[in-house]
Amino acid sequence: MLEGFVPWPKERTKQYRENGCWEGITLGEMLSQRAEQFPNRIVISAYGEQVTYRQLDDKTDELASGFQQLGIEKEDRVVVQLPNWIEFIETCFALYKIGALPVFALPSHRYVEISYFCKFTEAKAYICPKFYNSFDYETLAKRVKSETASLQHIILVGDDAEDCVSFSALYAKKSLQTTDVKSSDVAFLQLSGGSTGLSKLIPRTHDEYIYTLKRSVEICHVTEKTRFLVVLPIAHNYPMSSPGFLGIIYGGGRIILSDGSSPDEAFPLIEKEQVTMCALVPPIAIHWLSVARNRQEDLSSLEVLLVGGSKLSAEVAKKIAPTFGCQLQQVFGMAEGLVNYTRLDDPEDLVVQTQGRPLSPYDEVKVVDENDQEVPRNAVGHLLTRGPYTIQGYYKAPEHNAKAFTKDGFYRTGDLVSINDLGYLTVEGRNKDQINRGGEKIAAEEVENHLLAHPSVLDVAIVAMPDEYLGEKSCAFVILKDEKIKKRELKAFLRERGLASYKIPDRIEWIDAFPKTHLGKVSKKDLRKYIQEKLNDQKSKVSVKG
Repeated sequence: MLEGFVPWPKERTKQYRENGCWEGITLGEMLSQRAEQFPNRIVISAYGEQVTYRQLDDKTDELASGFQQLGIEKEDRVVVQLPNWIEFIETCFALYKIGALPVFALPSHRYVEISYFCKFTEAKAYICPKFYNSFDYETLAKRVKSETASLQHIILVGDDAEDCVSFSALYAKKSLQTTDVKSSDVAFLQLSGGSTGLSKLIPRTHDEYIYTLKRSVEICHVTEKTRFLVVLPIAHNYPMSSPGFLGIIYGGGRIILSDGSSPDEAFPLIEKEQVTMCALVPPIAIHWLSVARNRQEDLSSLEVLLVGGSKLSAEVAKKIAPTFGCQLQQVFGMAEGLVNYTRLDDPEDLVVQTQGRPLSPYDEVKVVDENDQEVPRNAVGHLLTRGPYTIQGYYKAPEHNAKAFTKDGFYRTGDLVSINDLGYLTVEGRNKDQINRGGEKIAAEEVENHLLAHPSVLDVAIVAMPDEYLGEKSCAFVILKDEKIKKRELKAFLRERGLASYKIPDRIEWIDAFPKTHLGKVSKKDLRKYIQEKLNDQKSKVSVKG
Protein backbone atom coordinates (compact mmCIF):
# COMPACT_ATOMS: atom_id res chain seq x y z
CA MET A 1 0.00 0.00 0.00
CA LEU A 2 1.27 3.48 -0.88
CA GLU A 3 2.76 5.18 2.15
CA GLY A 4 0.68 8.19 3.15
CA PHE A 5 -2.54 6.83 1.62
CA VAL A 6 -5.59 6.58 3.89
CA PRO A 7 -7.60 3.50 2.78
CA TRP A 8 -11.34 2.92 3.01
CA PRO A 9 -12.63 1.06 6.07
CA LYS A 10 -13.05 -2.64 5.40
CA GLU A 11 -16.81 -2.68 5.93
CA ARG A 12 -17.39 0.08 3.39
CA THR A 13 -14.98 -1.50 0.93
CA LYS A 14 -17.00 -4.71 1.17
CA GLN A 15 -20.25 -2.76 0.72
CA TYR A 16 -19.08 -0.93 -2.40
CA ARG A 17 -17.81 -4.12 -4.03
CA GLU A 18 -20.96 -6.08 -3.23
CA ASN A 19 -23.14 -3.25 -4.55
CA GLY A 20 -21.25 -3.22 -7.85
CA CYS A 21 -19.73 0.24 -7.43
CA TRP A 22 -16.18 -0.99 -7.85
CA GLU A 23 -15.65 -3.12 -10.96
CA GLY A 24 -12.19 -4.45 -10.13
CA ILE A 25 -10.41 -3.08 -13.22
CA THR A 26 -7.67 -0.48 -13.62
CA LEU A 27 -7.68 2.56 -15.88
CA GLY A 28 -5.07 0.89 -18.09
CA GLU A 29 -7.26 -2.19 -18.41
CA MET A 30 -10.24 0.02 -19.25
CA LEU A 31 -8.41 1.46 -22.27
CA SER A 32 -7.29 -1.99 -23.44
CA GLN A 33 -10.87 -3.27 -23.18
CA ARG A 34 -12.14 -0.39 -25.33
CA ALA A 35 -9.38 -1.01 -27.85
CA GLU A 36 -10.60 -4.59 -28.16
CA GLN A 37 -14.20 -3.42 -28.55
CA PHE A 38 -13.59 -0.48 -30.91
CA PRO A 39 -10.13 -0.94 -32.48
CA ASN A 40 -10.71 1.30 -35.51
CA ARG A 41 -12.95 3.93 -33.90
CA ILE A 42 -11.43 7.40 -33.55
CA VAL A 43 -10.83 8.25 -29.89
CA ILE A 44 -8.91 11.55 -30.20
CA SER A 45 -9.01 14.31 -32.78
CA ALA A 46 -6.48 17.06 -32.15
CA TYR A 47 -4.46 19.55 -34.17
CA GLY A 48 -4.99 17.75 -37.47
CA GLU A 49 -4.23 14.31 -36.06
CA GLN A 50 -6.65 11.44 -35.43
CA VAL A 51 -5.95 8.49 -33.15
CA THR A 52 -7.95 5.25 -32.97
CA TYR A 53 -8.60 3.29 -29.79
CA ARG A 54 -6.17 0.60 -30.95
CA GLN A 55 -3.47 3.14 -31.76
CA LEU A 56 -3.85 4.83 -28.37
CA ASP A 57 -3.59 1.50 -26.56
CA ASP A 58 -0.50 0.49 -28.57
CA LYS A 59 1.20 3.89 -28.18
CA THR A 60 0.65 3.88 -24.43
CA ASP A 61 2.14 0.38 -24.21
CA GLU A 62 5.24 1.64 -26.04
CA LEU A 63 5.49 4.73 -23.85
CA ALA A 64 5.01 2.64 -20.70
CA SER A 65 7.86 0.40 -21.84
CA GLY A 66 10.02 3.49 -22.36
CA PHE A 67 9.20 4.67 -18.84
CA GLN A 68 10.20 1.26 -17.49
CA GLN A 69 13.54 1.47 -19.28
CA LEU A 70 14.15 4.79 -17.50
CA GLY A 71 13.67 2.95 -14.23
CA ILE A 72 10.20 4.27 -13.45
CA GLU A 73 8.38 1.63 -11.44
CA LYS A 74 5.17 0.99 -9.56
CA GLU A 75 4.31 3.74 -7.04
CA ASP A 76 7.02 6.08 -8.36
CA ARG A 77 5.64 9.60 -8.57
CA VAL A 78 5.89 11.53 -11.85
CA VAL A 79 4.92 15.21 -11.99
CA VAL A 80 3.03 15.79 -15.24
CA GLN A 81 2.66 19.38 -16.47
CA LEU A 82 1.33 19.31 -20.01
CA PRO A 83 -1.30 21.31 -21.93
CA ASN A 84 -4.28 19.85 -23.80
CA TRP A 85 -2.09 17.69 -26.01
CA ILE A 86 -2.35 14.06 -27.08
CA GLU A 87 0.88 13.48 -25.16
CA PHE A 88 -0.96 14.22 -21.91
CA ILE A 89 -3.48 11.44 -22.49
CA GLU A 90 -0.77 9.01 -23.61
CA THR A 91 1.30 9.83 -20.53
CA CYS A 92 -1.61 9.17 -18.19
CA PHE A 93 -2.37 5.72 -19.53
CA ALA A 94 1.29 4.74 -19.86
CA LEU A 95 1.84 5.51 -16.17
CA TYR A 96 -1.42 3.81 -15.16
CA LYS A 97 -0.29 0.63 -16.92
CA ILE A 98 2.93 0.35 -14.92
CA GLY A 99 1.41 1.52 -11.64
CA ALA A 100 3.43 4.75 -11.49
CA LEU A 101 1.51 7.76 -10.17
CA PRO A 102 1.04 10.94 -12.19
CA VAL A 103 1.02 14.06 -10.02
CA PHE A 104 -1.11 16.45 -12.06
CA ALA A 105 0.17 20.02 -12.34
CA LEU A 106 -1.35 22.82 -14.41
CA PRO A 107 0.45 24.63 -17.25
CA SER A 108 0.03 27.87 -15.26
CA HIS A 109 2.05 26.55 -12.32
CA ARG A 110 5.53 27.96 -11.86
CA TYR A 111 8.55 27.35 -9.64
CA VAL A 112 6.77 27.60 -6.29
CA GLU A 113 4.21 24.91 -7.14
CA ILE A 114 6.40 22.60 -9.23
CA SER A 115 9.24 22.61 -6.72
CA TYR A 116 6.79 21.73 -3.95
CA PHE A 117 5.13 18.91 -5.92
CA CYS A 118 8.47 17.34 -6.82
CA LYS A 119 9.94 17.57 -3.32
CA PHE A 120 6.84 16.65 -1.34
CA THR A 121 6.04 13.58 -3.45
CA GLU A 122 9.73 12.65 -3.90
CA ALA A 123 9.06 12.51 -7.63
CA LYS A 124 11.37 10.47 -9.80
CA ALA A 125 10.51 12.30 -13.05
CA TYR A 126 9.00 15.56 -14.24
CA ILE A 127 7.31 15.76 -17.67
CA CYS A 128 6.71 19.18 -19.23
CA PRO A 129 6.89 21.07 -22.52
CA LYS A 130 10.22 22.52 -23.55
CA PHE A 131 8.44 25.81 -24.27
CA TYR A 132 4.76 26.71 -24.23
CA ASN A 133 2.70 29.91 -24.13
CA SER A 134 5.82 32.10 -24.05
CA PHE A 135 7.19 30.28 -21.00
CA ASP A 136 10.50 28.40 -20.77
CA TYR A 137 9.68 25.20 -18.87
CA GLU A 138 13.10 23.68 -19.56
CA THR A 139 14.87 26.28 -17.43
CA LEU A 140 12.31 25.83 -14.65
CA ALA A 141 12.71 22.04 -14.79
CA LYS A 142 16.50 22.19 -14.57
CA ARG A 143 16.33 24.49 -11.56
CA VAL A 144 13.89 22.18 -9.77
CA LYS A 145 16.01 19.12 -10.60
CA SER A 146 19.14 20.76 -9.17
CA GLU A 147 17.30 21.26 -5.88
CA THR A 148 15.40 17.95 -5.63
CA ALA A 149 17.33 14.85 -4.60
CA SER A 150 14.73 12.34 -5.80
CA LEU A 151 14.26 13.87 -9.26
CA GLN A 152 16.23 11.74 -11.72
CA HIS A 153 14.65 12.66 -15.07
CA ILE A 154 13.36 15.72 -16.85
CA ILE A 155 11.27 14.55 -19.78
CA LEU A 156 10.63 17.28 -22.34
CA VAL A 157 7.93 17.35 -24.98
CA GLY A 158 9.44 19.34 -27.84
CA ASP A 159 12.93 19.65 -29.23
CA ASP A 160 15.78 17.75 -27.63
CA ALA A 161 17.64 19.47 -24.82
CA GLU A 162 20.91 18.80 -23.03
CA ASP A 163 20.58 16.79 -19.79
CA CYS A 164 16.91 16.05 -20.53
CA VAL A 165 15.05 13.04 -21.91
CA SER A 166 13.20 13.54 -25.18
CA PHE A 167 9.57 12.45 -24.83
CA SER A 168 9.42 11.35 -28.46
CA ALA A 169 12.40 9.02 -27.94
CA LEU A 170 10.64 7.09 -25.18
CA TYR A 171 8.27 5.06 -27.36
CA ALA A 172 9.92 1.65 -27.10
CA LYS A 173 9.12 -1.35 -29.27
CA LYS A 174 10.22 -3.72 -26.51
CA SER A 175 7.47 -5.64 -24.81
CA LEU A 176 5.89 -4.02 -21.80
CA GLN A 177 6.96 -5.76 -18.60
CA THR A 178 3.97 -7.01 -16.65
CA THR A 179 3.32 -5.04 -13.48
CA ASP A 180 0.96 -6.16 -10.73
CA VAL A 181 -1.34 -3.14 -10.73
CA LYS A 182 -4.47 -3.69 -8.65
CA SER A 183 -7.76 -1.85 -9.00
CA SER A 184 -7.53 -0.90 -5.32
CA ASP A 185 -4.17 0.82 -5.88
CA VAL A 186 -3.79 4.59 -6.01
CA ALA A 187 -3.88 5.61 -9.68
CA PHE A 188 -2.73 9.25 -9.40
CA LEU A 189 -2.47 12.31 -7.19
CA GLN A 190 -4.67 15.31 -7.95
CA LEU A 191 -4.42 18.80 -6.55
CA SER A 192 -6.86 20.16 -4.02
CA GLY A 193 -8.12 23.71 -3.87
CA GLY A 194 -7.10 23.91 -0.22
CA SER A 195 -7.58 26.96 1.93
CA THR A 196 -4.16 26.91 3.59
CA GLY A 197 -0.71 26.85 2.05
CA LEU A 198 0.12 24.96 -1.12
CA SER A 199 -2.29 22.42 -2.59
CA LYS A 200 -2.93 19.24 -0.69
CA LEU A 201 -2.60 16.10 -2.82
CA ILE A 202 -5.59 13.86 -3.39
CA PRO A 203 -5.01 10.12 -3.92
CA ARG A 204 -7.58 8.55 -6.25
CA THR A 205 -7.76 4.80 -6.77
CA HIS A 206 -8.63 2.98 -10.00
CA ASP A 207 -11.73 1.42 -8.45
CA GLU A 208 -13.41 4.57 -7.19
CA TYR A 209 -12.41 6.78 -10.11
CA ILE A 210 -13.76 4.35 -12.68
CA TYR A 211 -17.02 4.32 -10.73
CA THR A 212 -17.31 8.11 -11.22
CA LEU A 213 -16.72 7.58 -14.95
CA LYS A 214 -19.37 4.88 -15.16
CA ARG A 215 -22.01 6.95 -13.38
CA SER A 216 -21.10 10.16 -15.23
CA VAL A 217 -21.42 8.37 -18.56
CA GLU A 218 -24.89 7.15 -17.57
CA ILE A 219 -26.07 10.52 -16.25
CA CYS A 220 -24.62 12.56 -19.14
CA HIS A 221 -25.87 10.05 -21.75
CA VAL A 222 -22.43 9.48 -23.26
CA THR A 223 -22.46 7.04 -26.21
CA GLU A 224 -20.21 6.11 -29.10
CA LYS A 225 -21.72 9.11 -30.93
CA THR A 226 -20.60 11.60 -28.27
CA ARG A 227 -17.98 14.07 -29.44
CA PHE A 228 -16.58 15.84 -26.39
CA LEU A 229 -14.61 19.07 -26.75
CA VAL A 230 -11.97 19.71 -24.06
CA VAL A 231 -11.32 23.45 -23.66
CA LEU A 232 -10.48 23.61 -19.92
CA PRO A 233 -6.99 22.62 -18.65
CA ILE A 234 -7.11 18.87 -19.05
CA ALA A 235 -5.38 18.04 -15.75
CA HIS A 236 -8.32 19.39 -13.72
CA ASN A 237 -10.64 16.77 -12.22
CA TYR A 238 -13.68 18.29 -13.99
CA PRO A 239 -12.50 17.91 -17.64
CA MET A 240 -10.96 14.59 -16.67
CA SER A 241 -13.97 12.79 -15.21
CA SER A 242 -17.26 14.74 -15.30
CA PRO A 243 -17.62 13.02 -17.70
CA GLY A 244 -14.31 14.33 -19.00
CA PHE A 245 -11.94 12.71 -21.43
CA LEU A 246 -11.71 9.55 -19.30
CA GLY A 247 -15.49 9.24 -19.21
CA ILE A 248 -15.63 9.59 -22.98
CA ILE A 249 -13.16 6.71 -23.33
CA TYR A 250 -15.23 4.65 -20.87
CA GLY A 251 -18.31 5.32 -23.01
CA GLY A 252 -16.58 4.71 -26.36
CA GLY A 253 -16.94 8.29 -27.67
CA ARG A 254 -14.53 10.74 -29.25
CA ILE A 255 -12.36 13.45 -27.62
CA ILE A 256 -11.58 16.70 -29.42
CA LEU A 257 -8.75 18.72 -27.90
CA SER A 258 -8.56 22.52 -28.00
CA ASP A 259 -5.54 24.48 -26.83
CA GLY A 260 -7.82 27.01 -25.15
CA SER A 261 -11.39 28.13 -24.54
CA SER A 262 -11.56 31.21 -26.76
CA PRO A 263 -14.52 31.19 -29.17
CA ASP A 264 -11.98 31.80 -31.93
CA GLU A 265 -10.54 28.35 -31.19
CA ALA A 266 -13.56 26.48 -29.86
CA PHE A 267 -16.39 27.53 -32.19
CA PRO A 268 -14.65 26.44 -35.43
CA LEU A 269 -13.86 23.10 -33.76
CA ILE A 270 -17.50 22.62 -32.75
CA GLU A 271 -18.55 23.14 -36.36
CA LYS A 272 -15.75 21.11 -37.96
CA GLU A 273 -15.82 18.15 -35.54
CA GLN A 274 -19.59 18.20 -35.00
CA VAL A 275 -19.05 18.47 -31.25
CA THR A 276 -22.02 17.26 -29.18
CA MET A 277 -20.81 18.00 -25.65
CA CYS A 278 -18.51 20.49 -23.94
CA ALA A 279 -17.68 21.41 -20.32
CA LEU A 280 -17.19 25.03 -19.25
CA VAL A 281 -16.74 27.11 -16.11
CA PRO A 282 -19.11 30.08 -15.61
CA PRO A 283 -16.75 32.86 -16.83
CA ILE A 284 -16.21 31.04 -20.12
CA ALA A 285 -19.93 30.30 -20.45
CA ILE A 286 -20.66 34.02 -19.95
CA HIS A 287 -18.10 34.97 -22.60
CA TRP A 288 -19.46 32.43 -25.08
CA LEU A 289 -22.97 33.78 -24.50
CA SER A 290 -21.82 37.35 -25.11
CA VAL A 291 -20.34 36.60 -28.54
CA ALA A 292 -22.45 33.67 -29.80
CA ARG A 293 -25.06 35.70 -31.69
CA ASN A 294 -22.40 37.58 -33.64
CA ARG A 295 -20.53 34.47 -34.78
CA GLN A 296 -20.94 32.72 -38.09
CA GLU A 297 -20.04 29.16 -37.04
CA ASP A 298 -22.72 26.48 -37.07
CA LEU A 299 -23.00 25.25 -33.47
CA SER A 300 -26.15 23.20 -34.02
CA SER A 301 -24.37 19.89 -33.31
CA LEU A 302 -24.13 20.84 -29.60
CA GLU A 303 -26.49 18.74 -27.50
CA VAL A 304 -25.22 19.31 -23.95
CA LEU A 305 -23.23 22.13 -22.37
CA LEU A 306 -21.97 21.27 -18.88
CA VAL A 307 -21.16 24.18 -16.57
CA GLY A 308 -19.38 23.72 -13.25
CA GLY A 309 -16.26 24.66 -11.29
CA SER A 310 -18.05 27.50 -9.50
CA LYS A 311 -21.66 28.53 -9.04
CA LEU A 312 -23.54 29.53 -12.21
CA SER A 313 -26.03 32.33 -11.65
CA ALA A 314 -29.64 31.53 -12.48
CA GLU A 315 -29.85 34.49 -14.87
CA VAL A 316 -26.93 33.20 -16.91
CA ALA A 317 -28.22 29.62 -16.71
CA LYS A 318 -31.52 30.68 -18.31
CA LYS A 319 -29.70 31.92 -21.42
CA ILE A 320 -27.74 28.75 -22.25
CA ALA A 321 -30.46 26.66 -23.92
CA PRO A 322 -32.04 29.42 -26.07
CA THR A 323 -28.64 30.78 -27.17
CA PHE A 324 -26.95 27.50 -28.08
CA GLY A 325 -29.97 25.33 -28.83
CA CYS A 326 -28.70 22.66 -26.44
CA GLN A 327 -29.35 21.42 -22.92
CA LEU A 328 -27.61 22.91 -19.90
CA GLN A 329 -26.30 20.43 -17.36
CA GLN A 330 -25.02 21.91 -14.14
CA VAL A 331 -22.15 20.18 -12.32
CA PHE A 332 -20.97 20.74 -8.77
CA GLY A 333 -18.12 18.59 -7.59
CA MET A 334 -14.69 18.45 -6.02
CA ALA A 335 -11.45 16.64 -6.74
CA GLU A 336 -11.82 14.94 -3.34
CA GLY A 337 -14.88 13.05 -4.56
CA LEU A 338 -18.53 14.07 -4.43
CA VAL A 339 -20.02 15.08 -7.80
CA ASN A 340 -23.55 16.42 -8.34
CA TYR A 341 -25.36 16.78 -11.67
CA THR A 342 -28.66 18.13 -12.80
CA ARG A 343 -30.24 15.43 -14.95
CA LEU A 344 -30.99 15.84 -18.65
CA ASP A 345 -34.67 15.14 -18.06
CA ASP A 346 -35.00 17.54 -15.12
CA PRO A 347 -37.53 20.40 -15.31
CA GLU A 348 -36.05 23.79 -16.18
CA ASP A 349 -36.33 25.26 -12.68
CA LEU A 350 -34.10 22.54 -11.21
CA VAL A 351 -31.53 22.91 -14.01
CA VAL A 352 -31.43 26.69 -13.68
CA GLN A 353 -31.77 27.13 -9.92
CA THR A 354 -29.70 24.24 -8.49
CA GLN A 355 -26.32 22.59 -8.92
CA GLY A 356 -27.76 19.07 -9.11
CA ARG A 357 -27.97 16.02 -6.89
CA PRO A 358 -25.32 13.40 -6.06
CA LEU A 359 -23.98 11.12 -8.75
CA SER A 360 -24.45 7.93 -6.74
CA PRO A 361 -27.27 6.49 -4.67
CA TYR A 362 -24.53 5.49 -2.21
CA ASP A 363 -23.35 9.07 -1.69
CA GLU A 364 -24.09 10.21 1.85
CA VAL A 365 -24.49 13.96 2.34
CA LYS A 366 -25.21 15.99 5.44
CA VAL A 367 -25.79 19.70 5.87
CA VAL A 368 -24.82 20.72 9.39
CA ASP A 369 -24.45 23.75 11.64
CA GLU A 370 -21.33 24.89 13.50
CA ASN A 371 -21.82 22.06 16.02
CA ASP A 372 -22.14 19.33 13.34
CA GLN A 373 -25.88 19.05 13.99
CA GLU A 374 -27.95 18.51 10.84
CA VAL A 375 -30.06 21.48 9.77
CA PRO A 376 -33.60 21.23 8.31
CA ARG A 377 -34.20 20.83 4.57
CA ASN A 378 -33.70 24.06 2.59
CA ALA A 379 -31.63 25.60 5.39
CA VAL A 380 -28.04 26.68 4.69
CA GLY A 381 -25.24 24.80 6.39
CA HIS A 382 -21.86 23.12 6.00
CA LEU A 383 -21.71 20.25 3.49
CA LEU A 384 -20.29 16.94 4.72
CA THR A 385 -20.04 13.85 2.53
CA ARG A 386 -18.76 10.32 2.24
CA GLY A 387 -19.31 7.66 -0.40
CA PRO A 388 -17.79 5.18 -2.84
CA TYR A 389 -15.55 7.75 -4.56
CA THR A 390 -14.84 10.36 -1.86
CA ILE A 391 -11.36 10.05 -0.38
CA GLN A 392 -10.66 9.07 3.19
CA GLY A 393 -7.72 11.41 3.59
CA TYR A 394 -5.19 13.58 1.77
CA TYR A 395 -1.79 12.19 0.85
CA LYS A 396 0.74 12.42 3.69
CA ALA A 397 -1.33 14.95 5.66
CA PRO A 398 -2.37 13.33 8.98
CA GLU A 399 -2.74 16.62 10.89
CA HIS A 400 -4.89 18.21 8.19
CA ASN A 401 -6.93 15.01 7.82
CA ALA A 402 -7.85 15.15 11.51
CA LYS A 403 -9.58 18.48 10.82
CA ALA A 404 -10.89 17.78 7.31
CA PHE A 405 -12.70 14.53 8.18
CA THR A 406 -15.13 13.58 10.92
CA LYS A 407 -14.44 10.57 13.12
CA ASP A 408 -16.96 8.53 11.11
CA GLY A 409 -15.32 9.37 7.78
CA PHE A 410 -17.32 12.31 6.44
CA TYR A 411 -15.31 14.84 4.44
CA ARG A 412 -15.76 18.49 5.41
CA THR A 413 -16.04 20.07 1.97
CA GLY A 414 -15.87 23.69 3.11
CA ASP A 415 -18.96 24.49 1.05
CA LEU A 416 -22.09 26.18 2.34
CA VAL A 417 -25.15 24.66 0.67
CA SER A 418 -28.85 24.06 1.04
CA ILE A 419 -30.63 20.88 -0.08
CA ASN A 420 -34.24 20.93 -1.25
CA ASP A 421 -36.88 18.26 -0.74
CA LEU A 422 -35.80 16.47 -3.93
CA GLY A 423 -32.19 16.21 -2.76
CA TYR A 424 -30.83 18.91 -5.10
CA LEU A 425 -28.04 21.12 -3.79
CA THR A 426 -27.75 24.87 -4.17
CA VAL A 427 -24.31 26.30 -3.47
CA GLU A 428 -24.53 29.30 -1.15
CA GLY A 429 -20.83 30.04 -0.58
CA ARG A 430 -17.67 28.85 1.16
CA ASN A 431 -16.70 28.69 4.80
CA LYS A 432 -13.03 28.09 4.04
CA ASP A 433 -10.50 30.89 3.56
CA GLN A 434 -10.34 30.27 -0.15
CA ILE A 435 -11.01 32.27 -3.30
CA ASN A 436 -12.67 30.61 -6.30
CA ARG A 437 -11.40 32.68 -9.21
CA GLY A 438 -13.38 31.36 -12.17
CA GLY A 439 -12.86 27.76 -11.07
CA GLU A 440 -9.20 28.20 -10.04
CA LYS A 441 -8.89 27.86 -6.26
CA ILE A 442 -6.54 30.21 -4.39
CA ALA A 443 -5.46 29.60 -0.80
CA ALA A 444 -5.27 33.05 0.80
CA GLU A 445 -2.65 31.96 3.32
CA GLU A 446 -0.19 30.86 0.62
CA VAL A 447 -0.25 34.23 -1.18
CA GLU A 448 -0.18 36.13 2.13
CA ASN A 449 3.03 34.34 3.10
CA HIS A 450 4.68 35.34 -0.18
CA LEU A 451 3.68 38.99 0.28
CA LEU A 452 4.99 38.96 3.86
CA ALA A 453 8.41 38.09 2.45
CA HIS A 454 8.63 41.57 0.90
CA PRO A 455 10.66 43.94 3.11
CA SER A 456 8.10 46.75 2.73
CA VAL A 457 5.14 44.65 3.91
CA LEU A 458 4.28 44.59 7.61
CA ASP A 459 1.08 42.53 7.40
CA VAL A 460 -1.40 41.35 4.80
CA ALA A 461 -4.84 39.77 4.55
CA ILE A 462 -6.30 38.46 1.30
CA VAL A 463 -10.04 38.06 0.73
CA ALA A 464 -12.44 37.32 -2.11
CA MET A 465 -14.23 40.19 -3.80
CA PRO A 466 -17.21 39.77 -6.12
CA ASP A 467 -16.72 39.83 -9.87
CA GLU A 468 -19.45 39.60 -12.50
CA TYR A 469 -17.26 37.61 -14.90
CA LEU A 470 -15.11 35.33 -12.71
CA GLY A 471 -17.47 35.08 -9.74
CA GLU A 472 -14.67 36.05 -7.37
CA LYS A 473 -11.36 37.87 -7.62
CA SER A 474 -8.70 38.35 -4.95
CA CYS A 475 -8.05 41.53 -3.02
CA ALA A 476 -4.98 41.95 -0.83
CA PHE A 477 -5.22 44.38 2.10
CA VAL A 478 -1.65 45.41 2.90
CA ILE A 479 -0.20 47.22 5.90
CA LEU A 480 3.11 48.78 4.89
CA LYS A 481 6.19 49.54 6.97
CA ASP A 482 7.72 53.00 6.81
CA GLU A 483 8.74 53.13 3.18
CA LYS A 484 6.30 53.31 0.30
CA ILE A 485 6.05 50.83 -2.55
CA LYS A 486 3.92 50.84 -5.67
CA LYS A 487 1.25 48.21 -6.11
CA ARG A 488 2.63 47.07 -9.45
CA GLU A 489 6.00 46.44 -7.75
CA LEU A 490 4.34 44.08 -5.27
CA LYS A 491 2.74 42.14 -8.11
CA ALA A 492 6.08 41.96 -9.93
CA PHE A 493 7.65 40.65 -6.70
CA LEU A 494 5.16 37.77 -6.63
CA ARG A 495 5.82 36.92 -10.28
CA GLU A 496 9.57 36.89 -9.61
CA ARG A 497 9.02 34.44 -6.77
CA GLY A 498 7.52 32.02 -9.28
CA LEU A 499 3.88 32.19 -8.23
CA ALA A 500 1.24 31.06 -10.72
CA SER A 501 -0.30 34.08 -12.43
CA TYR A 502 -3.88 33.36 -11.30
CA LYS A 503 -2.75 33.61 -7.65
CA ILE A 504 -1.41 37.17 -7.96
CA PRO A 505 -3.94 39.52 -6.31
CA ASP A 506 -6.27 41.25 -8.73
CA ARG A 507 -6.43 44.27 -6.45
CA ILE A 508 -4.28 45.68 -3.66
CA GLU A 509 -5.64 48.03 -1.00
CA TRP A 510 -3.41 49.89 1.46
CA ILE A 511 -4.78 49.81 5.00
CA ASP A 512 -3.50 51.18 8.33
CA ALA A 513 -4.96 48.47 10.57
CA PHE A 514 -7.13 45.39 10.19
CA PRO A 515 -10.63 45.13 11.67
CA LYS A 516 -10.67 42.50 14.41
CA THR A 517 -13.10 39.87 15.64
CA HIS A 518 -14.07 39.66 19.31
CA LEU A 519 -11.28 37.10 19.67
CA GLY A 520 -8.73 39.55 18.34
CA LYS A 521 -8.29 37.86 14.96
CA VAL A 522 -8.35 39.64 11.60
CA SER A 523 -11.98 39.99 10.56
CA LYS A 524 -11.95 38.93 6.93
CA LYS A 525 -15.73 39.18 6.97
CA ASP A 526 -15.41 42.94 7.55
CA LEU A 527 -12.71 43.23 4.87
CA ARG A 528 -14.96 41.46 2.35
CA LYS A 529 -17.80 43.80 3.30
CA TYR A 530 -15.51 46.84 2.93
CA ILE A 531 -14.28 45.94 -0.56
CA GLN A 532 -17.79 45.03 -1.71
CA GLU A 533 -19.11 48.41 -0.58
CA LYS A 534 -16.20 50.16 -2.27
CA LEU A 535 -16.84 48.31 -5.54
CA ASN A 536 -20.56 49.14 -5.32
CA ASP A 537 -19.71 52.80 -4.72
CA GLN A 538 -17.36 52.88 -7.72
CA LYS A 539 -19.99 51.19 -9.86
CA SER A 540 -22.68 53.68 -8.85
CA LYS A 541 -20.38 56.62 -9.64
CA VAL A 542 -19.73 55.18 -13.10
CA SER A 543 -23.49 54.79 -13.61
CA VAL A 544 -24.11 58.40 -12.59
CA LYS A 545 -21.44 59.66 -14.98
CA GLY A 546 -22.92 57.49 -17.74
